Amino acid sequence: MKFLFAILLFSLPFILLAQKNISENDIQTLVSFMSGEFNSKKQASADSAFFDITLHMTPIWPDNNNGKWLYVEQAVSSGLDKPYRQRVYHVYVYDETTIMSKVYEIENPADFINAWKLNSAIEKLSPDMLVDRQGCGILLHKIKKGRFEGQTVGKECLSSLRGAAYATSEVVIDKKKLVSWDRGWDLNDSQVWGAEKGGYIFVKKR
Repeated sequence: MKFLFAILLFSLPFILLAQKNISENDIQTLVSFMSGEFNSKKQASADSAFFDITLHMTPIWPDNNNGKWLYVEQAVSSGLDKPYRQRVYHVYVYDETTIMSKVYEIENPADFINAWKLNSAIEKLSPDMLVDRQGCGILLHKIKKGRFEGQTVGKECLSSLRGAAYATSEVVIDKKKLVSWDRGWDLNDSQVWGAEKGGYIFVKKR
């Protein structure tokens, strides 16, 4: 873990230099990259350490002028009617070089299974049903045209899953894919859940 921090500290100046100024057009581009159906089938076929996961992200609440909103659903590809993660993301300009993808849980998520199809269920979803996952938002930067990278901050995203104390997320997003590496860590900074080799590679299907 100390070695990892050393690498991050060494690379930080280069990351900062690579960051570009953010505009509202970049929000539009990022949300277009994030929207649609993705799966990790190709990765799972090549490496048994990864599962075949399907990810759906659908824009919602287009009349809300405060950034962009996405309904997010993640499930094992063989059981799309039994998602293990349902979230709402709020994507907006955080500062001149940063985009925030803020994460919310949903009250009574079972009521919204398959809402990515924009069926009657999504019409019932409203902002007052959201629960803020404080500290779990992703701070994203435009590294170059057509590519965004980001991560959570430090140990701010609290988690109790499988004995974890906190969770971290790292993402890379472009037009064709989304790479997501979610991990849980205990109080001794030892990993207790999540992929060990690297992030899940979700290829965009449509």
